[in-house]
Amino acid sequence: MSVGAADSPQAAVGMQERYFTPAEVELHNAPEDCWLSWLGNVYDVQPLIDEHKGDPLLVPIIKNAGKDISHWFDKKTGDLKTQTNPLTKCVTPYTPEGRFLHVPPPFPQSDWALSVDSESGLPWWLDKETYCIGRLSQKTRSIRVINTLTRDEHILEVASEEKLAAVQDRYLAFNSHAKGYMWKRQGQLLDMSRTLEENGLPEESAQFELVGMDADEWLPAVHLYFSDDLTVA
Repeated sequence: MSVGAADSPQAAVGMQERYFTPAEVELHNAPEDCWLSWLGNVYDVQPLIDEHKGDPLLVPIIKNAGKDISHWFDKKTGDLKTQTNPLTKCVTPYTPEGRFLHVPPPFPQSDWALSVDSESGLPWWLDKETYCIGRLSQKTRSIRVINTLTRDEHILEVASEEKLAAVQDRYLAFNSHAKGYMWKRQGQLLDMSRTLEENGLPEESAQFELVGMDADEWLPAVHLYFSDDLTVA
């Protein structure tokens, strides 16, 4: 990349936290491709499933592939919710869909051991370093991306929290040369290190609904202008 490109708003921003839409998480809903979300984070638990393949305690996890399981957890502690066993009067983990991997049995068993990850020493749901891959968007929105060179137009569902550079990365699926374009709104160059909202593109779907207008027909548009800087990847 040339010096001029590095100094421009179109320069690549530093590493940022990645956001996923609920729709993206839902795509990973199979035993061989399992993502889960809870308490605002997204987890790829496929390595866990591969490691314990065939274990019946994986059933509740696989059953919820692609879903949000925040109702299993305590928001304050980030750990599993607990309940008092009516028979033993002991406090046990709350598992509404059945006991799963790393959860102790309801009654003491001499042959049971907490087979947590040997490196982290944590049950899988507390091992963010191994399984957490990003944040779950709390509010998604759609925008129109119009390529002024090819006249192609695409509608993208994006996370409201993510920077425009991340939106640009999403658009790479439609145009592998997306970073060779200047991204503008009403003729003004957009700042790739800021969100759409921060770039003057507010999310107005709620206001459109209040007046009975179809928000999908009034999506904000971003225009792409080809840059002649061939040093941009």
